[in-house]
Amino acid sequence: MNNVPGSVCVFCGSTPGSDRRFADAAQRLGSLLAEQGVTLVYGGGSMGLMGIVADAALARSGKVIGVIPRALVDKEKAHPRLTELRVVKTMHERKAAMADVSDGFVAMPGGFGTLDELFEALSWSQLGIHAKPCGVLNVAGYFDHLLKFLDHATENGLLRPASRAMVLVERDETAMLAAMGRYQPAKVARWVAANER
Repeated sequence: MNNVPGSVCVFCGSTPGSDRRFADAAQRLGSLLAEQGVTLVYGGGSMGLMGIVADAALARSGKVIGVIPRALVDKEKAHPRLTELRVVKTMHERKAAMADVSDGFVAMPGGFGTLDELFEALSWSQLGIHAKPCGVLNVAGYFDHLLKFLDHATENGLLRPASRAMVLVERDETAMLAAMGRYQPAKVARWVAANER
């Protein structure tokens, strides 16, 4: 496989963070997706890195789909200029809706929400619920400690090497999109099935 995904879900912070490189990377990623004809799917907000990646895609006439829970429409300031804004009831519905319309997932710098979304996508991949690429855009080494933890979990037998290998890691958005296009789903045995043998 060497195809650019038709749509990519980007998980990222609703604040810009303290390092300007995060915002710069969000702008580059949004622009790249639009230039490649890839639909951006994201959390629907207009603030922080979420707003920056959306604005960048829209500025290049890209298609942008936002999904936001009704309770966060005001708190995260729902983006007023998206191609499509879906307002859902709960966070669970938000994640499911984003997954349904996406061909892959990329996490940029963010906090609890970003990590929750990333790990749910990875868990679903591990369970065989989907076979879509899941990547971490490691801007300025933001995810270095998290990636070390995943290695630690693998070394301690709590994460299979095949599952660890599901996490695509790039520092450059162009390389990330290329890696997603080359992605081949890993075949991961279920823990229970393996332990029953």
